[in-house]
Amino acid sequence: MSKGFNRLMDAVVRIDVREIAFEAGARRYTASIGSGVIMSADGIVLTNAHVASRRAIELNVTLANLERVSAKLVGWDHWTDLAVLRIDMDEVARRGFKFSHAEFGDSTKLFAGQQVYAVGTPHGLTRTVTRGIVSNPNRYFEDTRGIGGYETGTFNTWLQTDAAINPGNSGGPLVTDDGKVIGISSRGYLGANNLGFAIPSATARAVLERLVRDGGVERSYVGIVPGALQDLENFYALESNRGLLINSVDPGSPAAKAGLRGGDIVLAIDGAKVDGRFPEQLPPIQNLIAGKPVGVRLSLTVKRAAETRDYAVMTEKLESRVGEEWAFEKWGLSVRKVSRAFARENQLDDTSGVVVIGVQPGFPGDVAGVTRGDVILKINQQSIASLEVLKTAHAAYEAKPSPTLLETMRNRRVSLYILKP
Repeated sequence: MSKGFNRLMDAVVRIDVREIAFEAGARRYTASIGSGVIMSADGIVLTNAHVASRRAIELNVTLANLERVSAKLVGWDHWTDLAVLRIDMDEVARRGFKFSHAEFGDSTKLFAGQQVYAVGTPHGLTRTVTRGIVSNPNRYFEDTRGIGGYETGTFNTWLQTDAAINPGNSGGPLVTDDGKVIGISSRGYLGANNLGFAIPSATARAVLERLVRDGGVERSYVGIVPGALQDLENFYALESNRGLLINSVDPGSPAAKAGLRGGDIVLAIDGAKVDGRFPEQLPPIQNLIAGKPVGVRLSLTVKRAAETRDYAVMTEKLESRVGEEWAFEKWGLSVRKVSRAFARENQLDDTSGVVVIGVQPGFPGDVAGVTRGDVILKINQQSIASLEVLKTAHAAYEAKPSPTLLETMRNRRVSLYILKP
């Protein structure tokens, strides 16, 4: 192996994670392991968002010398399944440890059949290397609930490899012979032999820089759900390799307000022609929109039947359907704040209220008849604009238990329930 590969091996770490989850009406703690790679001399570690999420309450990193040091989450981006940690450098200095850091390679130059190595800690087996090839350098798949319910895969394609990626490999680097990081291993395909996927370094490098600088990645949204044209071109009388099919438009979104609808064909965005014939071409187009500043006006050239015209669409900030979560253990309810995306998806009037994501048997919520999926709109006739409203009411219930009135919606029907001590 080259010196670069040996340096890479010294930069690969095991990550032990302790997370909090709000499930089944209670607060629960879970432990898991994953992999990561140190990418800078000041202890920046790149890993997966599904390894180290915003739910993490304790992070520890095992260095190449097998010593463990603490780390903190710098930021995470579930849309690309990437997260960044920072090793406690004061602890490293105090204990006299040293480590290497890796360098990015260029994933845009990869080709099918190129030899690569997956490095990580599969099943906790520290610093394991598997060898394979790039099976496809531009694979498309989108997972709308893949990261603990969060969406991923919308804005990038993936590297497909037959280098073995097992549980625990997540977040470890996919590298070339010289030890350059050309991908971050993310997942294997269940039920298949050596069918794994990694986030390309071109995506990882850009997201890492944003997370280190801003702690997050702000993206724009217009509400278009795209589809691949493929064999539909002839039906729409389109030029070859031209246009993006709008499969659907999110209700209440900027695109819907502008008058766009499913079946429309976007020919250009701000004058730049777009080609969405194949699925692999969709993420770059969505990333083009996402990369626009929030609150700017986009001009979409759209073909509808025989008519072609421009539509002005104002961008909004992209949000996940997954809102903030909490558990109210005296009531036996765990809830998630209604997000804008969830409200539109479920045709709710606004973002007030919380969604019940868990009910503990035998507790007041269960006895009253509240079930998973209910949207709690009001408590004691007060609208729930934020989780703080519920937290205040729950604290009062803990101090002095008394009947509490909930107004909920289920299948667009409103019901009233009383939580009794």
